[in-house]
Amino acid sequence: MLRYGSERCPRLPHVPPLTVGQLDTADAVVTTVAAAIAVTGTVVLHHGPGQGRRALTLLPDQHICLVRADQITPDVPDALRRLDPSRPLTLMSGPSATSDIELERVEGVHGPRTLDIIVLGDA
Repeated sequence: MLRYGSERCPRLPHVPPLTVGQLDTADAVVTTVAAAIAVTGTVVLHHGPGQGRRALTLLPDQHICLVRADQITPDVPDALRRLDPSRPLTLMSGPSATSDIELERVEGVHGPRTLDIIVLGDA
């Protein structure tokens, strides 16, 4: 078991802007979300408190999202009604994936290879 903040699992300071070099040393990032969409399995970040800059969620190989149960909406229109349209939004429905010229699936090219969602129940 790795202990958060230990030598093997260092904690990056949340002092923007983190450099690409600092972000590249992170194996994983943990963020909150602005909303989650049940029908599509999508999480939405608006990069406010608890979510960090977009680069923070794209460079580490694993992204862990903490979702409160009351943030889960049934569908996309309901989620969009809850969000501020003037904020930058990132919608993720799974780990980053693309296909090369031979149509071979490649994961982690434009974002994390692993996306884990943890739903936190009512307190």
